[in-house]
Parts: sequence; C-alpha cells; structure tokens
Amino acid sequence: QVQLVESGGGLVQAGGSLRVSCAASGLTFFSYAVGWFRQAPGKEREFVAAIAWSGGNTDYAEAVKGRFTISRDNAKNTVNLQMNSLKPEDTAVYYCAAAVGHGLVTTWDAMNYWGKGTLVNVSS
Repeated sequence: QVQLVESGGGLVQAGGSLRVSCAASGLTFFSYAVGWFRQAPGKEREFVAAIAWSGGNTDYAEAVKGRFTISRDNAKNTVNLQMNSLKPEDTAVYYCAAAVGHGLVTTWDAMNYWGKGTLVNVSS
C-alpha cells in the first residue's frame, strides 16, 4: 500500500522558516517525481515546487522562488520543502504528491499518489 505522509507543519511568524517533509512508503521511490502543492482557505489548490527522481531538476512557482527549496533523499524515501521568509499568504495546507517517471511533474491531476496534507499557518 502506497503512503505519502506529510509532517512539519505548524504556526510560524511572518519572516520565519519552516521545513515540511514527505515520507513515502510502498513504492519504488527513486522511480517517482515528487511535487508539493498547497491550498489556502477559500482558494484553489496550486503548485508550489517539484523535483525529478534524481533531485537534479527542480521547479518552483513564481510566488515561492528564492524563498523555498525542495530536496529529496532517495535512501530515506523523503522529500523536504524548506520554506524561508514566510509570508501570511503562504498559509495553506501543503500536500505532497508523487508521479511515476523521472521528469518534473507540476500538475495535481498528473500525479499518481497524494498525501493528506499538513497545515502551515503564518501569522502577521
């Protein structure tokens, strides 16, 4: 059974940092690209960051470029999203998702597996 479990969310002040992680099980992790998405209250889900199977290729939404960094450890089946200089508009539930294949995937519907999310709340 494939599972993606997010962790690391919480409450942080604006300007602060937080790292959310995604732990995968039940799949050959290095065969999957991984993406982070988020959904703020009352808004549509949006792409945040993506990483290819090797970790060599990454992509970011314009809103988080220069502030967020995605990384992965295939030996530990984990993907991390380091979030710096957080803003109140970063408040959302953050989801990780995995897509079979080696290239970058930035679309929710193109993913094969999804986590249940972790809440990040940035106070002003």
